[in-house]
Amino acid sequence: MVMTEAAPGRLEELRTRVFGERAVYDNRWVRVTLVDIQTPDGERFEHHVVRLKTVAIAAVVDERDRVLMLWRYRFVTDEWGWELPGGISEAGEDAGVTAAREVLEETGWRPEPLRHLFTFQPMPGMVDTPHALFVGRGAEKVAEPTDLEEAGVVDWVPLARVRELIARGEVLGSGSLVALLYLLSGGEPAETATESDGAE
Repeated sequence: MVMTEAAPGRLEELRTRVFGERAVYDNRWVRVTLVDIQTPDGERFEHHVVRLKTVAIAAVVDERDRVLMLWRYRFVTDEWGWELPGGISEAGEDAGVTAAREVLEETGWRPEPLRHLFTFQPMPGMVDTPHALFVGRGAEKVAEPTDLEEAGVVDWVPLARVRELIARGEVLGSGSLVALLYLLSGGEPAETATESDGAE
């Protein structure tokens, strides 16, 4: 099917049918399941799905058009690189509150009220992990970082350098990449999220 105009509605002949789901591994961080599905071509089989909690990420920009970032090491992929502050939402926690809390814990800076950009799924073919992106204009240094598990070098990076960092492969994680590219494209927040000073 070739599309030349705006996306169509939900076409039932292209929908994958779901008959059931069973967990094969489950803890507080990750849930791995096998989903009994039938694809549009009629084939039926069990498909692995990884279900994670909501991740909230904040791009905090100051009056000099610098973005608050962390240079850190990720052992899973054995990489050093820049990331925006962010983390996993606790049970019942609003993503906007999570984003503000993570900025404070990871950097020691308390952001001005954050605005929601959008929420996206980075790998919807196999992984269910909503990424909620926020932007803030300005922050106040109130403490040293307290989240030592996510320790990194905190710095204000000029937005003008971000494109170069991305090209060199020095920005890690889809959430950081998507939020930064959105800002570089001149995108503006689409809606206002619940405001938080990060004190919770």
